[in-house]
Formats: sequence, C-alpha cells, structure tokens
Amino acid sequence: MVTQVYLDNSATTPVCAAAAAAVAEALTETWGNPSSIHTKGVHAHRLLENARAAVAEKLACSPEEIYFTSGGTESNNIAVFGAAKALKKRGNRIVTSCVEHPSVLEPVKRLEEDGFEIVRLPVDAQGKISESNLFEAVNDKTILVSIMSVNNEVGSMQPVEAAHQAVMAAGAPALVHCDAVQSFGKLALSPAAGIDLMSISAHKIHGPKGAGALYIRKGVHLLPPFAGGTQEGRIRPGTEPLPAIAGFAAAAAELPEPGAALRKALTLRQYLLEGLEGLCAYAVNSPPDALPYVTNISFIGIKSEPMLNFLASRGVYVSSGSACAKGRRSKVLTAMGLDDDRLESPVRISFSRFTETSDIDALLEGVAAAKKKFQR
Repeated sequence: MVTQVYLDNSATTPVCAAAAAAVAEALTETWGNPSSIHTKGVHAHRLLENARAAVAEKLACSPEEIYFTSGGTESNNIAVFGAAKALKKRGNRIVTSCVEHPSVLEPVKRLEEDGFEIVRLPVDAQGKISESNLFEAVNDKTILVSIMSVNNEVGSMQPVEAAHQAVMAAGAPALVHCDAVQSFGKLALSPAAGIDLMSISAHKIHGPKGAGALYIRKGVHLLPPFAGGTQEGRIRPGTEPLPAIAGFAAAAAELPEPGAALRKALTLRQYLLEGLEGLCAYAVNSPPDALPYVTNISFIGIKSEPMLNFLASRGVYVSSGSACAKGRRSKVLTAMGLDDDRLESPVRISFSRFTETSDIDALLEGVAAAKKKFQR
C-alpha cells in the first residue's frame, strides 16, 4: 500500500476529528432551522451562536462582528462589492495588489468595468508590495484598500497594517479589507489594528468545506450583493449551513497557540531546504521571511505537471500553485519577475500543524527519484 503524504494544505486541509464529530452531531441531532422558534430551532440557534463566539474568540473580536459565509471566496466578494456599493458616493478608487486571490481580483475587475478606478500595486522579487507605493496610491477618493495577509502561492506576508496608516494619512473614507484565509490559525491575528473587514475560511484550518466568515467592524456599513432573508444580519441571507459552521467552530477551538506552531513550521521548512541541498537543481521562489507553512520551489528542468504526477504516484501530494488557477502559469510568480525556467517548474509545498519530518523525508525521496527519471 502506498503511503499517503499530504503537503498541499494551502489548497485545503484534512478535516480534524473534532470537526468531523461536530458536523455529524449537527446533522443528526441539532438539525433544526436556526430561525425556527420551536425547541429544535432554539437548539440550532444556540449552536449557531456558540459557533460564532468560538470563531470570534480566535480573532479577539465581538461575536456580533462575525458573519458566517460559505468560505473565503464569498467573504471576499461580499467585502469588495459591499464596500464599493456602500461608499461609491464618496469616491471611486480601490487599491489592491496584483497578487491577490482571484476572489478579490475578479470582483475588482468587474467594478473597473462599472467605472471604478482600480490601482493594482506591483510586487517585488519577494512577492511583496511596497509601503511607499501603498501610501502613494491611497488618496482622498479611495473607498477600499484590499490587501491579503499572506500570499497563497509563495507565502509572502504583506504590510496590511500599513493600509490603515495610508488611509489615515490621506484622509480617505476607505475601508480596509484583509484576506486572511492563509494566515488564520497560523498567525496571531486581530483586526483591531485598523482592519475593517477580514475574510477567513474553515477548510484551511482542518474544518469542513462550505463554511467561512467575514469579520465586519462594528459600525461599518456594507451593501451586500444578495437579497433574501434576515439571516446573518442580511449580509449573507439564507438558511445557515449549520453542520459546516459547527465543524468550523470545532476546528477553530482546537487551533494551537500560534507561536509554538509557527516555530514548528520554521523547523520543518529548514529541514526541507537542508534536505534539498545537493539533491537536484532548484530555486526557492518564496522569500526567506515568508510564512513558513508555504514554500514555493522550482525544480529546474522538470516541469510542474510531470513532477506533480510522479510524486502523486508515490502517494506524495503537492501542488504547482493556487488551486483556483489550475493549469495556468502563475500570475504571482510572473508578477515577481521570475524567468521561464522557474515559471515552468514551480511546486508549492504547504504544511499544516500535523505535518512531520517523515512527510518531508517522503517528499525528498520522491524528488530524488524524479531527478533520475526526468533528468537523464
């Protein structure tokens, strides 16, 4: 039997036992509609609000500031479209980066077609935006600044805290939105540092797919893109997917203290890089100070697809980049100015809190075997 080694945790994570149990209980025991006023509904509503409190605790915010969604993509869409529509009378400039997730880039593209002015900040060879460029881009007509916390392909950490400073310096009416899908559960996050909107997702922290949340600072007004019932304060109307939300809360409750987990991830990344020394020709595309859970490496001379398929045949699962850009050359690595050899051969290796050195050993053995097969 082939050993299963999963190192594609930036795409999704395996569901932890606590989350699976919470989903099962909500499906079989607490299956009432949270909006119903009978006993079954009351029990379901209590579970919903307990889940909201559990997620809020991890962001050090009020439960009333957490709105459940179907995941990071929906959270980002609600934040971008909701902010633009709410503030369009006060300005029309939106500032973002060129390496955001498609769930931000595509909404701003649509807003650009509707007449909004979009500033897409470039990144350097480390995949980072410049703070000076950010300050220059934000003016008194800026209504939204949307910057991701951690890039999903290379792990670059962006200066999100500078966005609030830039807004204040320009006297702009802008809201600050942070896509924190890749950093939630890995960094000590709190939107208290000037963030008005923050997107997070369950399936990146060993929770189920189908649940996420949008933090909306108390007092911030959005015009949601959906119409329907009164659920989630009308921000995301429709009957709440309670089993997925319960699993989200259970996974969040099990998150370890970020500092200790981060130190482990740093140790694992160092173990990986030391193991690659002398093994084959490669280039590390992630910057040295990237979030260590994500390491993007180009194995020079071996294109991504053959490498991924070969490793998968050995039970080792990695990716070539964003799961939302399957089969296409990475826009992030292109924006970083990498040469064709590196653009044709990236492999994204991403850890979770359950990753061990034995997993990396299996990867290194696979890379060594791939070199013999493809670089004769």
